[in-house]
Amino acid sequence: MNVIWQRATRTDIPAIVALLRDDALGAGRETDDLARYIAAFEAMQAEGDNTLIVGKCDGAVIATYQITFISGLSLRATRRAQIESVRVSSTMRGRGVGAALMADAESRARAAGCGLIQLTTNATRTRAHAFYTQLGFTPSHIGFKRELR
Repeated sequence: MNVIWQRATRTDIPAIVALLRDDALGAGRETDDLARYIAAFEAMQAEGDNTLIVGKCDGAVIATYQITFISGLSLRATRRAQIESVRVSSTMRGRGVGAALMADAESRARAAGCGLIQLTTNATRTRAHAFYTQLGFTPSHIGFKRELR
């Protein structure tokens, strides 16, 4: 299978939202209101180091992730890549697309001068935890979130 990894465009947004909704967690928290996703995409574009990537096979979006490059002082001023919103179409799972997605993210992180790649995943996603561990990620931290309303 030939997957082409590229920066997402505005026309990819409906397919990306469909991927976000294509699991138990996303089905309950994502909305049909594309206007809010388009506004968020445009804000990401303006930020520069915050990029949405899609994987396409035969022109169809089958996977996506967000990569953000962060400069900081900790860890001897190591630049890092933060990976978020990793999704592979449920019809394409188990075919190596996820491993190819993470390889693409790592390549982009290295090209941006990052010495560390990090991600968070929901505590209930035990299959994802096993997948990331298999790729060499270490569950080294405990994450916390707090909604601001």
